[in-house]
Amino acid sequence: MKLNITTILRGAGFAVAVVALASSAYVIETGNVGVKKTLGDIDTEEVGPGVHFKLPLVTSIEEYSAKENQIDLENLTPKASDNLSLRDFDVTVYYTVRPDKIADLRIKYALPPSWNGAGALLPVYELVRKQARSAAYESVARVPSLELHKRRPQLETDIQASVQQSLDQADPDAINVSRVIIRSVRTDPSVEKSIQQAVAAEKQLEAKKVQVDIAKKDAEIEIARAKGIAESNRIINDSLTPEYLQHELHEAMMKFAENGAGSVVIPANMGNVQMLLPAEPLGKNSPQHVGQ
Repeated sequence: MKLNITTILRGAGFAVAVVALASSAYVIETGNVGVKKTLGDIDTEEVGPGVHFKLPLVTSIEEYSAKENQIDLENLTPKASDNLSLRDFDVTVYYTVRPDKIADLRIKYALPPSWNGAGALLPVYELVRKQARSAAYESVARVPSLELHKRRPQLETDIQASVQQSLDQADPDAINVSRVIIRSVRTDPSVEKSIQQAVAAEKQLEAKKVQVDIAKKDAEIEIARAKGIAESNRIINDSLTPEYLQHELHEAMMKFAENGAGSVVIPANMGNVQMLLPAEPLGKNSPQHVGQ
């Protein structure tokens, strides 16, 4: 009987040892860091990825994401600069925290943990969420409701810069806001209709501008063509000197003579052109009469 009790005790002790050993080992996934808490005190030195051991029942481990995290802000109703409230404004903020700053921030901001859905906590989640929400309201308040859709990229930039500035003032070089995406902008139905009308009018205006540009180009082409014709006529007129006309008249009379023409009639407007007739007869077919 004594032997049986000893065996049982040894078995129980072995089982306790196995449980204790198992509970003392833990694994930090790649891309995460661990923060140790022993009897309520937080260790300022983070634990990196890999297998580690801790004191059972005394030390607990909080595993935080050191990767890019996202915060979804949904159903916000900020007011635009014209005092019209949006029906829905959804924003997603992406941020990262320096791995060696997570424990310090955990101590500084005693905020409730938030899970990322993958087994790790999101560091300073509530801090970044509050700053992002405030920045979203402030940024929208500077833009008229009719321009919100067109200025979405600028709003994203403004929100990101505002959140980053606020975080840097409190904790320099600890938290980085990597990007901001506005997923939905819905204004009042009457405003939406006005926006659609404004977009349609803008498209019509763009079409009219294109038509005007085409008309201007057509006019420029016609002007250039007219200038070319005028320049060509000027060159021709400048080339019609008395000597040139006299030469052409002489050539024409020679042709008449070769063809057996008996007379040549000179138009009245050629009266100022001096005719140079050959000294010798042109032949048996030379002109018999020259008149004006």
